[in-house]
Amino acid sequence: MRILYLTRSDSVHDQRFMQTLAQSEHEGFAWRLNAGHYPTPEGVTALDWSGIEGGLQAWNLPFAQKELEKAIAATQPDLIHAGPLQDLAFLAAKTGFPNLLAMSWGFDLMKDVWVDKLSEHRARFALQRSQCLITDAQCSADKAVELGFPRKRICIFPWGVDLQHFSPANARNLGLTWREKMDWQDKLVLLCLRSWESNYGVDLLLSAFEKAAAQNPDLRLILLGDGSLHDQYMEKLEGESLQDKVFIGGRVPNEDLIQYYGAADVYVTPSHVDGSSVSLMEALACGLPSIASDIPANLEWVYHNENGWIFPDNDSDALQEAILNIPRQLLDGMAQKARATAERKADWQRNRQILLDCYQQLLPIKGKNDE
Repeated sequence: MRILYLTRSDSVHDQRFMQTLAQSEHEGFAWRLNAGHYPTPEGVTALDWSGIEGGLQAWNLPFAQKELEKAIAATQPDLIHAGPLQDLAFLAAKTGFPNLLAMSWGFDLMKDVWVDKLSEHRARFALQRSQCLITDAQCSADKAVELGFPRKRICIFPWGVDLQHFSPANARNLGLTWREKMDWQDKLVLLCLRSWESNYGVDLLLSAFEKAAAQNPDLRLILLGDGSLHDQYMEKLEGESLQDKVFIGGRVPNEDLIQYYGAADVYVTPSHVDGSSVSLMEALACGLPSIASDIPANLEWVYHNENGWIFPDNDSDALQEAILNIPRQLLDGMAQKARATAERKADWQRNRQILLDCYQQLLPIKGKNDE
């Protein structure tokens, strides 16, 4: 089967999906919406075109649609795999291509679809013209059903992580070395990898951590990532109360993250909107108990007082309290439960087969359409 994979640009998730294509019996092609030069796994053919700057708007939609139609004509795919819903899946649906597998990226169904009427229209349009939908969380699937998509045509699978790489054994020694370098051996270290964007609540964490650290001087925070709110967050981080207590690492390649998971005692994900967070899955895989906001996707992974703790979304005082009440004597036992959760639900080597099965399910649909 010839499969055309549509995405915005590039991410660790895109690389995993394309790598799965490359290692399968299928012939894969990749088409990116945004201008740029992106790595493509050997075995998948990248389709070159100028791309667009920024988002898909009314003024550039006809151009992007025309270019995608050219790509479809050139590759003659049996199946198009496209997401997020409001741009790539919508664009693929606009071409009239008959065998469309739409993929939710979490935020498109959990937030964007409710932002305005245009976003809702695009999501509904894409779903109405899709034969199947992939989501990474039950909560996203439920939102799609609310929009009228048949539940029986939804494939739910967490995108998962490499459990062999992200493991307590691999993380521990690297993390201990890093803590020694920082002279943080006896500190209680938190870690957050969320992007510096409004969806992910990093500002909430900074506020809660600042107040908690004033009461517990042994608290430390590893803060990785970056984003459009960089200047706003840095202004707070450069304040005297946080300067010696927060390590700011910026964007870190995925393969280098493991030392930070190993250096931390607890992971924190204060997101307001999310699907199944890959960084949360990586943290669980490395045996990190997690403090998580009580949004639906997080509740599918973090179980209060078992493998972590839940706090009410957007409640800085509750997050502060959760940080101050971390039971250090229970962390080892909770770490084992965190790893067990990842082994049960987040094994990419197992979950990737669900993606391939979704492809196979669409073969009979195409055959029927061809009759």
